[in-house]
Amino acid sequence: MENMMRAVVYREKGCFALEERPVPEILDPRDAVVRVTLTSICSSDLHIKGGFVPRAKPGIIVGHEMVGVVEQVGPQVTRVAPGDRVAVNVETFCGTCFFCQRGAVNNCTDPAGGWALGCRIDGGQAEYVRVPYADNGLTRIPDGVTDRQALFTGDILSTGFWAAQLGEIREGDTVAVLGAAPPGLCTMMCARLYRPACIITVEPNPARRALALSRGWADLALEPGEEALERVRALTGGRGADVVIEAAGGPDTFQTAWQAARPSGIVVVAAMYEESQSLPLPEMYGKNLTFKTGGVDACRCGEILGLIAAGQLDTEPLITHTYPLADVMEAYRLFEAKEDGVLKVVVRP
Repeated sequence: MENMMRAVVYREKGCFALEERPVPEILDPRDAVVRVTLTSICSSDLHIKGGFVPRAKPGIIVGHEMVGVVEQVGPQVTRVAPGDRVAVNVETFCGTCFFCQRGAVNNCTDPAGGWALGCRIDGGQAEYVRVPYADNGLTRIPDGVTDRQALFTGDILSTGFWAAQLGEIREGDTVAVLGAAPPGLCTMMCARLYRPACIITVEPNPARRALALSRGWADLALEPGEEALERVRALTGGRGADVVIEAAGGPDTFQTAWQAARPSGIVVVAAMYEESQSLPLPEMYGKNLTFKTGGVDACRCGEILGLIAAGQLDTEPLITHTYPLADVMEAYRLFEAKEDGVLKVVVRP
C-alpha cells in the first residue's frame, strides 16, 4: 500500500473537502484495513455536514456505507483474511458488552462502538478504511454477488431489514411506509419478505412513487396529505394500517405515522430527524399504540447477503449515479440538490 490516500473530510459545519490523508494502519489486534472498492453518499452524511450530528468530529473522514477487499488483519481477527471481498457494517461493536449480547449493537458500550465509522472515527469515503472489531464489522460477500449488489448491505438495507423486523409484520397485514427515498424503498422490499397483504407508501416525489410500484416494492403509492390518511383507512375498513414505518423524517411525517396506524398497531420510527418531535398523548389516548424507534442494530448482514444471493433482495436499482472519487464534490452537489432524479450515488475510489 502507498502511504497517502484521498479521502472526503468533514472540516467544519457546512464544509466537506477532498484531502490527502495517511493510509490507515492496524491499531488494535482486532482491526482490519480494507481497500475500498465502492462507497456511497448517504443522507446521514448531509446531516453531518449540516451540523445536525453533534457526535460527529470535525476532521474525520466521512462515509459509512462501503464494500471492499481486506488488505491487512490484526492477529486476533479470525473470520476474514486478506483478499476477502467484504461488506462493511455501518456499526462497529465489541460483541461482548451488555447490549451486544442482546443484539442491540447500536448501543455497544465500547468507545469505538455503535455508529462510529465516518462519524467519530475515520470512515470509508476514501481509498482505505480501518475497521475496528473486524470479525463483527465485516461480512464476506458471497461468490456471484457483485460489489454493487452488496454495497448497501451494512447501512440502508440493514436499516430496512431492522425496521421491518421491529414492525412485527404478520402475513396478511397492511403496512404503510412513509417515504420512498432509499431507506424507505429498502424497508418496503424487506417488509415484502413477511408476506403482508398490502404495502402502501406515502411519498411526495412522483418518480419515487412510480419506482416503488414498478418494482413491486409497494402495492399502492399515495401523495402525502389528509387524502392519503383517508385512503389508508378506507382500504382497512376504517381501522388504519397494522404497521406504520416512518422512514421519511419530514416536518409532518411523525404525526402522519401515528395517525395512519390502527388502534393497537405498531409505529416504527426509523427516520433521523433534524428537529425534535412532539408526542401528542391527549390526542392519541386510547389508540394503545406501540412505538419503536432508534438507530439500526445492523448485526444481520450475513443473512441479508444470503437473501441478495438468493435473488430475494435487490437494491441495485437504487443506484442512479456513479462518480470517481476525484469528482466526489460534484457528486455531493448533485445529491444535496436532488438533481437528475438522484437516489443513490456510488463513488469509486
